[in-house]
Amino acid sequence: MSDSLPSMTASIPHDILAVPAAGDTPPVAAVPVRLVSTNGTPKPPFPLPAPTPTQDAGQGVRFDFNDGCRVTLPEGEWHVVLRDTETGNVLFETDIGAGAVTSGKKYFVPFELEVQKRGKDADAAILHRYDAKDREVLIQFPVGTLGDLMGWFPYAVKFQRKHGCRLTCSMSALIAPLFRRAYPEIKFITPEEVDPARYYATYNIGLFFDDEAHTHQPVDFRHVGLHRTAGHILGVDPEEMRPGMVLADESRPIEERYVCIAVQSSTQCKYWNHPTGWREIVTFLKEAGYRVICIDQKATHGSGLVWNHIPHGAEDQTGDRSLEERARWLKHADFFVGLSSGLAWLAWACGIPVAMISGFTHENNEFATPFRVINYHACNGCWNDVRHRFDHQDFFWCPRHKDTPRQFECTRLITPEQVRRTLRRIPGFGVGLEPVALQA
Repeated sequence: MSDSLPSMTASIPHDILAVPAAGDTPPVAAVPVRLVSTNGTPKPPFPLPAPTPTQDAGQGVRFDFNDGCRVTLPEGEWHVVLRDTETGNVLFETDIGAGAVTSGKKYFVPFELEVQKRGKDADAAILHRYDAKDREVLIQFPVGTLGDLMGWFPYAVKFQRKHGCRLTCSMSALIAPLFRRAYPEIKFITPEEVDPARYYATYNIGLFFDDEAHTHQPVDFRHVGLHRTAGHILGVDPEEMRPGMVLADESRPIEERYVCIAVQSSTQCKYWNHPTGWREIVTFLKEAGYRVICIDQKATHGSGLVWNHIPHGAEDQTGDRSLEERARWLKHADFFVGLSSGLAWLAWACGIPVAMISGFTHENNEFATPFRVINYHACNGCWNDVRHRFDHQDFFWCPRHKDTPRQFECTRLITPEQVRRTLRRIPGFGVGLEPVALQA
């Protein structure tokens, strides 16, 4: 028996789209991506790629990697092969006339494209292996979400450093200022400023809830974590990494030592639903000597008959303030206490200890923190359970126990004492402080 293994030449299923041309310059049909970020935005959040591939391969053939691998072919008889250079698989191989070929996978794949004209007039084969070095690449993030982007952006940085590309990141104009000074090598634009004809490759980062075919993500984000899914989509090391931030004003906002808290969120299952939880913790922190600063956007938030208010005794720094101002408060805080929400991710990015109170997500869904507060005696982890599709339109979503006495028990059964025990473990907690006067 020979010790050598046969080479793999057979194609593997890849859901390739191959269509005949409708004209002399066949465009690649662009199908809108239905993606929903954690803020529940229902419309497609990304500009679509250019209708015709942006790269000229010669012989009238055009290609790019702006929606997976896209190829258009002029009149003639062509032999097309698409490979994955990492796995060694032939993904697709066919004979085709004038038309277009589009890969089924839209996340990063190290493609190799081979196009050969058939017949007596055949020229040399066109062979292109993916190489983004010094080429324009676009990574698009949905707008309207803070925490997701704080976790995802570092993987764009990893991609730029790995490939040496000229990277453009499309994101909210409210968030870009946090990163722009720290990453002068990256261009930051808004979705409205995207010129899709410029780019060699484009990748869309988001949470693809209904992607059973793994078209837009190689693994379901609920299995690998909210932030690490970006690493898998971009084909880089999924190990988490804080983003760098350089603020316009990094001065300390107040002289006394303080703690930042954020109690609001976008849906009730994310709240700490213990009836006296926040009031007790604010009292506990002030008795330990800290000023307690609430940095939520809204002092009150809710739906229907349920409204959540800033805790009694906390100092109100809520309102429509810039994210840079909130980051300034966080950078100088002793620590942060909050939920699985955007401000917790911002606190993590600022490099301070984060005590996160969450039950509806598993611990690996967010960044690692030794100060995670979760009660495994209660129902938990529904967000990461693929059997339950999160409903962004239902403020009171609780897929296992809605309208029963157990609704929201994942956080309702997290006691103030459990939170106090966690906070006491933070290095330097209360050291050298005198109690802050409590309000009547």
